[in-house]
Amino acid sequence: MSKYAGRKAVIIGGTMGMGLAIAKRLVEGGAEVLLTGRNPKNLKEAADELGPAAHVVSSDLADLDAVRALPALVEERLGGVDLLFVNAGISELGPIAEMTEDQYDRMFAVNLKGPYFTVQGLLPLLRDGGAVVFTTSVADVTGTPGMSVYSATKAGLWSFAQGLASELVGRGIRVNAVSPGYIDTPGGGVQGLTEEEHRAFKAAGDAATPMHRHGTADEVAKAALFLAVDATFTTGVKLAVDGGLVQQIVSV
Repeated sequence: MSKYAGRKAVIIGGTMGMGLAIAKRLVEGGAEVLLTGRNPKNLKEAADELGPAAHVVSSDLADLDAVRALPALVEERLGGVDLLFVNAGISELGPIAEMTEDQYDRMFAVNLKGPYFTVQGLLPLLRDGGAVVFTTSVADVTGTPGMSVYSATKAGLWSFAQGLASELVGRGIRVNAVSPGYIDTPGGGVQGLTEEEHRAFKAAGDAATPMHRHGTADEVAKAALFLAVDATFTTGVKLAVDGGLVQQIVSV
């Protein structure tokens, strides 16, 4: 299969979960990819699994020095970039009364500030006619208890994506987003939960989702790649990959 042959792709947050699923499909389709992560174990496992078509590099979105250094590394390894996936993010749950300034700053740094300046730095390397796909979340519209800060970061990311779509349309660069619901990923996408809390969180997600299950990382990857490659007359769109969760909320 060579659907993506000749494409150069960057995946921010590509060493696990949804980002890794995107990387696998791109590599299988003949693309050359560069993916970032910060966990040494995940970096090694991704490199071993993806092979020589993937450049796996350590880069922390919360570290602006690392963010500023990334474009030179991308240019060295790939040259220009056809597809950019901004996937990394963290979620720390807690009611508003208990959220700390450190938690607030950490989530905004990784989920919004880091992606903003990462995209800014990579703009000169994005080829005309390319595509950018952000990973937001259903939490940016659901008003879920315990997710106030996380939801705000993802809402901000979606607003950024819309502005970027307007700014890049003249270059033929399309900018869209996938909005996952409850997805089976390592740790469930939430930091700091015990095994029992993870099980309860998963059960609650299955119960809330009209399709009564979690989605898979590969289901999100297929949606992201559709927006990046096949949806050639689509820009500024957010595609829900959530088993009907947001549609159910909107319909109530």
